[in-house]
Amino acid sequence: MSDPHQSLHTPVCDLLGCQYPILLAGMGGVARSDLVAAVANAGGYGILGMVREPPELITQEIDAIRARTARPFAVNLIPSATDPALLDAELNACFAKKVPAMCFFWHPVPEAIKRAKAAGCLVLHQVGSLQAAREAEAAGADVLIIQGVEAGGHVHGTAAALILVEQVARTSKRPIIASGGFATGASLIAARALGAQAIHCGTAFLATQESFAHDDHKARVLAASAEDTVYTDIFALNWPPNSPVRVIRNSVTDAIGHTLTGYLPDSLPREVIAHEGTRPLLRYSTDSPLRITTGDLEAMPNYAGQSAALIADLPSAADRIQTILAEAHIALARLTPMTP
Repeated sequence: MSDPHQSLHTPVCDLLGCQYPILLAGMGGVARSDLVAAVANAGGYGILGMVREPPELITQEIDAIRARTARPFAVNLIPSATDPALLDAELNACFAKKVPAMCFFWHPVPEAIKRAKAAGCLVLHQVGSLQAAREAEAAGADVLIIQGVEAGGHVHGTAAALILVEQVARTSKRPIIASGGFATGASLIAARALGAQAIHCGTAFLATQESFAHDDHKARVLAASAEDTVYTDIFALNWPPNSPVRVIRNSVTDAIGHTLTGYLPDSLPREVIAHEGTRPLLRYSTDSPLRITTGDLEAMPNYAGQSAALIADLPSAADRIQTILAEAHIALARLTPMTP
Protein backbone atom coordinates (compact mmCIF):
# COMPACT_ATOMS: atom_id res chain seq x y z
CA MET A 1 0.00 0.00 0.00
CA SER A 2 1.39 3.41 -0.94
CA ASP A 3 2.22 5.91 1.79
CA PRO A 4 -0.29 8.81 1.74
CA HIS A 5 2.39 11.09 3.17
CA GLN A 6 5.13 10.22 0.66
CA SER A 7 4.69 13.62 -1.01
CA LEU A 8 6.09 15.24 2.17
CA HIS A 9 9.32 13.24 1.96
CA THR A 10 12.41 15.39 1.28
CA PRO A 11 16.06 14.68 0.38
CA VAL A 12 17.18 15.14 3.98
CA CYS A 13 14.91 12.23 4.92
CA ASP A 14 17.04 10.03 2.68
CA LEU A 15 20.21 11.41 4.24
CA LEU A 16 18.96 10.76 7.79
CA GLY A 17 17.21 7.50 7.00
CA CYS A 18 13.69 8.49 8.07
CA GLN A 19 10.34 8.53 6.28
CA TYR A 20 9.04 11.92 7.30
CA PRO A 21 10.67 15.37 7.69
CA ILE A 22 9.97 15.56 11.42
CA LEU A 23 12.84 15.46 13.93
CA LEU A 24 12.69 14.99 17.67
CA ALA A 25 14.80 17.64 19.39
CA GLY A 26 17.48 16.07 21.61
CA MET A 27 16.10 17.59 24.81
CA GLY A 28 18.37 16.87 27.76
CA GLY A 29 16.63 14.56 30.22
CA VAL A 30 13.39 14.49 28.22
CA ALA A 31 14.38 12.79 24.95
CA ARG A 32 15.32 9.41 26.38
CA SER A 33 15.28 6.01 24.68
CA ASP A 34 11.49 5.45 24.89
CA LEU A 35 10.75 8.67 23.04
CA VAL A 36 13.59 8.34 20.52
CA ALA A 37 12.52 4.83 19.55
CA ALA A 38 8.85 5.80 19.36
CA VAL A 39 9.60 8.71 17.02
CA ALA A 40 11.88 6.56 14.85
CA ASN A 41 9.38 3.72 14.61
CA ALA A 42 6.69 6.20 13.56
CA GLY A 43 8.80 7.39 10.64
CA GLY A 44 10.35 10.48 12.20
CA TYR A 45 13.96 11.00 13.25
CA GLY A 46 14.90 10.58 16.89
CA ILE A 47 17.69 12.45 18.67
CA LEU A 48 18.76 11.18 22.10
CA GLY A 49 19.32 14.03 24.59
CA MET A 50 22.47 13.24 26.58
CA VAL A 51 23.60 16.66 27.79
CA ARG A 52 26.47 16.19 30.28
CA GLU A 53 25.38 12.65 31.11
CA PRO A 54 27.82 9.95 32.30
CA PRO A 55 29.05 7.69 29.50
CA GLU A 56 27.52 4.69 31.25
CA LEU A 57 24.03 6.19 30.86
CA ILE A 58 24.72 7.06 27.23
CA THR A 59 25.70 3.45 26.52
CA GLN A 60 22.63 2.19 28.37
CA GLU A 61 20.27 4.49 26.46
CA ILE A 62 21.79 3.64 23.07
CA ASP A 63 21.33 -0.06 23.82
CA ALA A 64 17.73 0.60 24.90
CA ILE A 65 16.99 2.39 21.62
CA ARG A 66 18.43 -0.44 19.58
CA ALA A 67 16.36 -2.95 21.55
CA ARG A 68 13.23 -1.07 20.39
CA THR A 69 14.05 -0.07 16.82
CA ALA A 70 16.43 -0.78 13.96
CA ARG A 71 15.99 2.71 12.54
CA PRO A 72 18.80 5.30 12.61
CA PHE A 73 19.02 8.03 15.25
CA ALA A 74 21.43 10.65 16.59
CA VAL A 75 22.88 11.50 20.00
CA ASN A 76 22.78 15.14 21.11
CA LEU A 77 25.74 16.60 23.04
CA ILE A 78 26.76 20.19 23.91
CA PRO A 79 30.54 20.40 23.31
CA SER A 80 30.94 24.08 24.20
CA ALA A 81 29.05 23.70 27.50
CA THR A 82 30.57 20.41 28.69
CA ASP A 83 33.76 19.82 30.66
CA PRO A 84 36.38 18.61 28.15
CA ALA A 85 37.10 15.39 30.03
CA LEU A 86 33.41 14.50 30.23
CA LEU A 87 32.88 15.42 26.57
CA ASP A 88 35.74 13.14 25.58
CA ALA A 89 34.19 10.26 27.53
CA GLU A 90 30.74 10.97 26.04
CA LEU A 91 32.08 10.98 22.50
CA ASN A 92 34.05 7.80 23.10
CA ALA A 93 30.91 6.08 24.40
CA CYS A 94 28.99 7.10 21.27
CA PHE A 95 31.77 6.06 18.91
CA ALA A 96 32.21 2.72 20.68
CA LYS A 97 28.53 2.04 20.02
CA LYS A 98 28.93 3.16 16.39
CA VAL A 99 26.01 5.57 16.51
CA PRO A 100 25.06 6.67 13.00
CA ALA A 101 24.90 10.39 13.76
CA MET A 102 25.81 13.07 16.28
CA CYS A 103 23.85 16.25 16.89
CA PHE A 104 25.68 19.17 18.49
CA PHE A 105 24.27 22.43 19.87
CA TRP A 106 25.41 25.90 20.94
CA HIS A 107 28.69 27.38 19.69
CA PRO A 108 30.32 25.16 17.05
CA VAL A 109 33.42 23.32 18.27
CA PRO A 110 35.35 22.26 15.15
CA GLU A 111 37.33 19.57 16.96
CA ALA A 112 34.14 17.79 18.09
CA ILE A 113 32.74 17.89 14.56
CA LYS A 114 36.05 16.60 13.19
CA ARG A 115 36.11 13.71 15.65
CA ALA A 116 32.53 12.72 14.84
CA LYS A 117 33.21 12.79 11.11
CA ALA A 118 36.38 10.72 11.58
CA ALA A 119 34.30 8.16 13.48
CA GLY A 120 31.98 7.83 10.50
CA CYS A 121 29.09 9.80 11.97
CA LEU A 122 26.74 12.09 10.13
CA VAL A 123 26.89 15.46 11.93
CA LEU A 124 23.87 17.67 12.58
CA HIS A 125 24.51 21.03 14.26
CA GLN A 126 21.90 23.29 15.84
CA VAL A 127 22.69 27.01 15.78
CA GLY A 128 20.91 30.30 16.38
CA SER A 129 22.63 32.77 14.08
CA LEU A 130 23.87 33.13 10.53
CA GLN A 131 27.45 33.38 11.78
CA ALA A 132 27.20 30.18 13.81
CA ALA A 133 25.64 28.42 10.81
CA ARG A 134 28.60 29.46 8.68
CA GLU A 135 31.04 28.26 11.33
CA ALA A 136 29.32 24.88 11.67
CA GLU A 137 29.23 24.43 7.90
CA ALA A 138 32.89 25.37 7.56
CA ALA A 139 33.78 22.87 10.28
CA GLY A 140 32.12 20.05 8.34
CA ALA A 141 28.55 19.74 9.66
CA ASP A 142 26.35 17.81 7.22
CA VAL A 143 22.99 19.25 8.32
CA LEU A 144 22.17 22.60 9.93
CA ILE A 145 19.33 22.94 12.44
CA ILE A 146 18.38 26.61 12.55
CA GLN A 147 16.80 27.67 15.84
CA GLY A 148 14.58 30.73 16.17
CA VAL A 149 14.12 32.65 19.40
CA GLU A 150 10.60 31.16 19.71
CA ALA A 151 12.14 27.85 20.80
CA GLY A 152 11.89 26.34 24.25
CA GLY A 153 14.89 25.38 26.36
CA HIS A 154 18.26 27.00 25.73
CA VAL A 155 18.02 29.59 22.97
CA HIS A 156 21.20 30.22 21.01
CA GLY A 157 20.26 33.41 19.17
CA THR A 158 17.85 36.34 19.10
CA ALA A 159 16.33 36.22 15.60
CA ALA A 160 12.91 34.79 14.79
CA ALA A 161 12.82 31.56 12.83
CA LEU A 162 10.78 33.20 10.05
CA ILE A 163 13.80 35.35 9.21
CA LEU A 164 16.74 33.20 10.28
CA VAL A 165 15.75 29.99 8.50
CA GLU A 166 15.33 31.76 5.17
CA GLN A 167 18.50 33.78 5.73
CA VAL A 168 20.60 30.65 6.24
CA ALA A 169 18.84 28.74 3.46
CA ARG A 170 19.76 31.48 0.99
CA THR A 171 23.48 31.12 1.67
CA SER A 172 24.15 27.58 2.89
CA LYS A 173 24.88 24.55 0.74
CA ARG A 174 23.80 22.20 3.54
CA PRO A 175 20.29 20.82 4.16
CA ILE A 176 18.39 23.09 6.55
CA ILE A 177 16.11 21.98 9.40
CA ALA A 178 13.81 24.59 10.96
CA SER A 179 13.52 24.79 14.76
CA GLY A 180 11.66 27.06 17.16
CA GLY A 181 7.88 27.35 16.92
CA PHE A 182 7.40 24.34 14.63
CA ALA A 183 4.87 21.90 16.06
CA THR A 184 2.07 21.52 13.49
CA GLY A 185 1.51 20.57 9.89
CA ALA A 186 1.01 24.18 8.89
CA SER A 187 4.40 25.06 10.38
CA LEU A 188 5.97 22.19 8.45
CA ILE A 189 4.69 23.67 5.20
CA ALA A 190 5.84 27.13 6.28
CA ALA A 191 9.32 25.76 6.99
CA ARG A 192 9.45 24.21 3.53
CA ALA A 193 8.50 27.55 2.02
CA LEU A 194 11.39 29.20 3.88
CA GLY A 195 13.88 26.75 2.43
CA ALA A 196 14.02 24.10 5.14
CA GLN A 197 13.63 20.42 4.37
CA ALA A 198 12.25 19.36 7.76
CA ILE A 199 11.22 20.61 11.19
CA HIS A 200 12.87 19.98 14.56
CA CYS A 201 10.27 19.68 17.35
CA GLY A 202 10.82 19.91 21.09
CA THR A 203 7.63 21.14 22.75
CA ALA A 204 5.41 18.97 20.54
CA PHE A 205 7.24 15.82 21.65
CA LEU A 206 7.77 16.86 25.26
CA ALA A 207 3.97 16.68 25.51
CA THR A 208 3.70 13.00 24.56
CA GLN A 209 3.23 9.81 26.51
CA GLU A 210 6.78 8.55 25.92
CA SER A 211 8.50 11.77 26.97
CA PHE A 212 10.61 11.50 30.14
CA ALA A 213 9.35 14.89 31.34
CA HIS A 214 7.39 14.98 34.59
CA ASP A 215 3.61 14.85 34.24
CA ASP A 216 3.43 18.26 35.92
CA HIS A 217 5.68 19.73 33.22
CA LYS A 218 3.52 18.20 30.49
CA ALA A 219 0.37 19.63 32.11
CA ARG A 220 1.92 23.09 32.19
CA VAL A 221 2.68 22.88 28.48
CA LEU A 222 -0.93 21.95 27.70
CA ALA A 223 -2.18 24.92 29.73
CA ALA A 224 0.30 27.49 28.40
CA SER A 225 -0.30 30.25 25.88
CA ALA A 226 2.47 31.72 23.76
CA GLU A 227 2.58 34.68 26.14
CA ASP A 228 3.09 32.35 29.11
CA THR A 229 6.54 31.45 27.81
CA VAL A 230 9.31 33.85 28.81
CA TYR A 231 12.88 34.41 27.66
CA THR A 232 15.08 34.60 30.73
CA ASP A 233 18.61 34.05 32.01
CA ILE A 234 17.75 33.40 35.67
CA PHE A 235 18.20 29.62 35.24
CA ALA A 236 21.96 29.95 34.95
CA LEU A 237 23.53 27.18 37.03
CA ASN A 238 25.12 24.25 35.12
CA TRP A 239 25.70 26.29 31.94
CA PRO A 240 28.19 28.95 30.84
CA PRO A 241 27.30 32.61 31.48
CA ASN A 242 24.86 34.40 29.16
CA SER A 243 22.87 31.31 28.20
CA PRO A 244 19.21 32.37 28.11
CA VAL A 245 16.31 29.92 28.04
CA ARG A 246 12.62 29.96 27.21
CA VAL A 247 10.42 28.54 29.96
CA ILE A 248 6.84 28.68 31.14
CA ARG A 249 6.55 31.57 33.58
CA ASN A 250 6.59 30.66 37.25
CA SER A 251 7.21 32.21 40.66
CA VAL A 252 10.93 32.59 39.93
CA THR A 253 10.52 34.47 36.66
CA ASP A 254 7.62 36.53 38.00
CA ALA A 255 9.77 37.68 40.92
CA ILE A 256 12.53 39.10 38.70
CA GLY A 257 10.56 40.24 35.68
CA HIS A 258 10.69 38.85 32.19
CA THR A 259 13.83 40.48 30.84
CA LEU A 260 17.47 39.49 30.58
CA THR A 261 19.20 40.64 33.75
CA GLY A 262 22.77 39.48 33.33
CA TYR A 263 22.62 36.74 35.94
CA LEU A 264 25.88 34.84 36.08
CA PRO A 265 26.26 31.36 37.59
CA ASP A 266 28.78 32.46 40.22
CA SER A 267 26.45 35.21 41.48
CA LEU A 268 23.56 32.90 42.36
CA PRO A 269 22.99 31.14 45.71
CA ARG A 270 23.08 27.35 45.99
CA GLU A 271 19.82 26.11 47.52
CA VAL A 272 18.50 22.56 47.12
CA ILE A 273 14.83 22.61 46.09
CA ALA A 274 14.32 19.16 44.54
CA HIS A 275 15.90 15.78 43.85
CA GLU A 276 16.35 13.72 40.70
CA GLY A 277 16.46 10.32 42.31
CA THR A 278 19.18 10.91 44.91
CA ARG A 279 20.84 13.81 43.06
CA PRO A 280 20.09 17.21 44.64
CA LEU A 281 18.78 19.93 42.31
CA LEU A 282 19.42 23.61 42.97
CA ARG A 283 17.21 26.65 42.61
CA TYR A 284 18.21 28.53 39.42
CA SER A 285 19.75 25.41 37.86
CA THR A 286 18.93 24.38 34.30
CA ASP A 287 17.52 21.01 35.41
CA SER A 288 13.89 20.55 34.36
CA PRO A 289 11.47 18.22 36.20
CA LEU A 290 11.65 14.63 34.96
CA ARG A 291 9.60 11.54 35.79
CA ILE A 292 11.90 10.76 38.71
CA THR A 293 12.06 14.32 40.10
CA THR A 294 10.55 15.20 43.48
CA GLY A 295 10.40 18.53 45.27
CA ASP A 296 9.45 22.08 44.31
CA LEU A 297 8.64 21.42 40.66
CA GLU A 298 6.97 24.81 40.19
CA ALA A 299 10.22 26.68 40.85
CA MET A 300 12.17 24.64 38.30
CA PRO A 301 12.53 25.61 34.64
CA ASN A 302 9.58 24.10 32.76
CA TYR A 303 10.90 24.47 29.23
CA ALA A 304 8.48 25.21 26.40
CA GLY A 305 8.53 27.12 23.16
CA GLN A 306 5.88 29.53 21.97
CA SER A 307 4.35 26.61 20.05
CA ALA A 308 2.91 25.47 23.40
CA ALA A 309 -0.06 27.61 22.39
CA LEU A 310 -0.81 25.02 19.68
CA ILE A 311 -0.40 21.92 21.88
CA ALA A 312 -3.65 20.80 23.50
CA ASP A 313 -3.33 17.05 23.98
CA LEU A 314 -0.96 14.36 25.24
CA PRO A 315 -0.86 11.66 22.56
CA SER A 316 1.71 9.03 21.75
CA ALA A 317 4.67 10.20 19.71
CA ALA A 318 3.34 8.24 16.74
CA ASP A 319 -0.02 9.98 16.94
CA ARG A 320 1.72 13.37 17.21
CA ILE A 321 3.57 12.64 13.97
CA GLN A 322 0.43 11.48 12.21
CA THR A 323 -1.40 14.64 13.29
CA ILE A 324 1.39 16.86 11.95
CA LEU A 325 1.37 15.00 8.64
CA ALA A 326 -2.42 15.21 8.29
CA GLU A 327 -2.35 18.92 9.13
CA ALA A 328 0.34 19.47 6.50
CA HIS A 329 -1.96 18.17 3.77
CA ILE A 330 -4.74 20.45 5.01
CA ALA A 331 -2.35 23.40 4.93
CA LEU A 332 -1.28 22.54 1.40
CA ALA A 333 -4.91 22.34 0.31
CA ARG A 334 -5.46 25.87 1.60
CA LEU A 335 -2.72 27.04 -0.75
CA THR A 336 -4.20 25.36 -3.81
CA PRO A 337 -6.75 27.46 -5.73
CA MET A 338 -10.13 25.80 -6.01
CA THR A 339 -11.15 24.82 -9.55
CA PRO A 340 -14.20 26.82 -10.71
